[in-house]
Amino acid sequence: MGADSQPRSAVVITGASSGIGRATALHLAKLGHRVFAGVRNPADGAALEAASPQIAGLRLDVADAASIDAAAQRVAAELGAAGLGGLVNNAGIALGGPIEFLSLDELRRQLEVNLIGPVAVTQAFLPLIRRGAGRIVLVSSIGGRIAQPIIGPYAASKFGLEAIGDALRQELRPSKLHVAVIEPGAIATRIFEKSRPYGDDVIAKLPEEGRRLYGAMGKAVLDAFSAMERSAIPPERVALAIEHALTSARPKTRYLVGPDARIQAVLAWLLPDRARDWVIARFLGLS
Repeated sequence: MGADSQPRSAVVITGASSGIGRATALHLAKLGHRVFAGVRNPADGAALEAASPQIAGLRLDVADAASIDAAAQRVAAELGAAGLGGLVNNAGIALGGPIEFLSLDELRRQLEVNLIGPVAVTQAFLPLIRRGAGRIVLVSSIGGRIAQPIIGPYAASKFGLEAIGDALRQELRPSKLHVAVIEPGAIATRIFEKSRPYGDDVIAKLPEEGRRLYGAMGKAVLDAFSAMERSAIPPERVALAIEHALTSARPKTRYLVGPDARIQAVLAWLLPDRARDWVIARFLGLS
């Protein structure tokens, strides 16, 4: 960090068991921050505690109100008057399926974890953020700027998170509390291990008409996603962006992370809707 950085402080990170959350917890701990690593599985918290004395595992399920309240109470008790320097809303899941045949329960689950969860966590920890003059980071995705077929539920959750970030940033401006949105592209996490089995299962469970209409499209999306793994960047790159958002004297409001994220952002900005649809269809081999 440079000379314009904020002092080391306590940070809460949700979804710290693996991927971006774990990389961020380890990175911030190495820099001297006290990290409360939100996990659903206590064993994951214990593993992080073993990796660094700066990390404390924190039982936190973003889809469970009682879990959120208990986590906030524990952090408040441990920090006291110092308050919280940062909150990183990172926990998320990726669900999909063609909209015509999408299970509404799956859509509700997607929004509950990726959109309602970050709002609930932010509400619970905002008093501590105010006390510590801290910052809030929302880990979105380039999928929050540009949607693709079959992964509409995930994109909807991230588009919504972008809107929450914009509104929250303006609402907290009078309090001089910064809000940043992180927009990664393809990141080398366990999501690639899970996506193919999950996607194949979604397609297999479609009714016959659904498979006829959307089977080829679903396979094309899965094939494209598998190909992205070869160019995926390590989660530590995202951790660096989160560090900047939390500590820089001049934080950005948005952080694009990865070359593919930047390319897609340009497409979302420059191209009319139907032209963008054509480019995506060509990329998927559907045109």
